[in-house]
Amino acid sequence: MLTSTKLLVRVVLAGLLLIVVMAGCLLVGSQEISLHKVLQGPSIEGIPNSDYQILVAVRLPRIILAAIVGAALACSGVVFQAILRNPLADPYILGVSSGAGLGSIIAVMLGWTWTFWGLSALMVASFLGAMGTVWLVWSIGKVTGKVHVTGLLLAGVVVNALFSAVIMFLSSIAEANKFQTTMLWLMGSFVELDKMSPLIASGAIVLLGILFLMTLGNQLNILSFGRQDARSLGVPIERTCFLVFACAALITSVAVSFSGLVGFVGLVVPHAVRLVAGPDHRQLIPLSAIIGAAFLVIADAVARVIVAPAMLPVGVITAMTGGPFFLILLIRYTKTVHWGNA
Repeated sequence: MLTSTKLLVRVVLAGLLLIVVMAGCLLVGSQEISLHKVLQGPSIEGIPNSDYQILVAVRLPRIILAAIVGAALACSGVVFQAILRNPLADPYILGVSSGAGLGSIIAVMLGWTWTFWGLSALMVASFLGAMGTVWLVWSIGKVTGKVHVTGLLLAGVVVNALFSAVIMFLSSIAEANKFQTTMLWLMGSFVELDKMSPLIASGAIVLLGILFLMTLGNQLNILSFGRQDARSLGVPIERTCFLVFACAALITSVAVSFSGLVGFVGLVVPHAVRLVAGPDHRQLIPLSAIIGAAFLVIADAVARVIVAPAMLPVGVITAMTGGPFFLILLIRYTKTVHWGNA
């Protein structure tokens, strides 16, 4: 039985783990830095302190951004799997990735270089593309007369395939320099932020979205058993699905606009947490968000050093490590934990 005390203890322990991971990754990079010099401030005897600048101005914002993106993708994966009752669902199966990718490649090909509130045209275009895709998928799902999980899933697959084909076509006719920029974005690469305001705003949106989804944990537990059981217990299915879908799509779009297409986080992390801690969404949502943040922070640290001084797209690391990690956990726990038990 999950109690409030037990939930609080688990969330606090997971949060402490995240803090330790972020602190450790601050010291990881292609260039070694001295913590002693960092503590001396931005300048030493009037000379700019390069170690301080690297840690505070470069690594810290990137690590915070990785944590925000990881939390958003993992939390979205949890709720998409719940409302679709499909263990293979993740933030990208509904076409969010292809919509964001299409928006970004259009911005690159059109040569947009403007900025809005510290956000580049690439980020704004990818966000609009992702949200537009979510609206399209939801509208197609309603054509049947009511929003049905199968309709949403099939609509997402079709839209994803269509947009992916358009992306491949535009990539094939793009200029060489624009093609390289687009491919890095599609493989998952964190943007460089000149201001802290976009980071603060994105973090606030993701945090509020996760907190809102946590309030729907009991309803998601009931929905995991099936629509008929949920309806008999008085759960407003259409309303709940719409709210969950919209909120998860929003935080996913925010994440994608800052990171490109980072795969596997929304699929692997929820399963890993579910297999270890159980399928109760009251704890599954916050724990997945925290573990997803830690997972992506570690993946980004590996991407920074594995081929230093070059830097791999973080999406490559998540794909290479996520698959084997998921298989190990699946083999170990699949006999004792089953999908749908809440």
